[in-house]
Amino acid sequence: MKSKQVLEMTDKELQDKLNELKSELFFLRFKNATNQLTNPQVISQTRKDIARVKTVIRQRELARAKNEG
Repeated sequence: MKSKQVLEMTDKELQDKLNELKSELFFLRFKNATNQLTNPQVISQTRKDIARVKTVIRQRELARAKNEG
């Protein structure tokens, strides 16, 4: 997922995507533990996507707080 895609999402979409990515990461770790994962690189990519989404959510929270204050 690209940063541009994340920035274009609404707050609700970001929350949904974050939940989806966390769930996906859980299952990827499970597959990795049972040696069913063919590409372990997917785990690190999913973690980076989670970080991107969380970063945008936090940036928006800070922007709202700055505008209110």
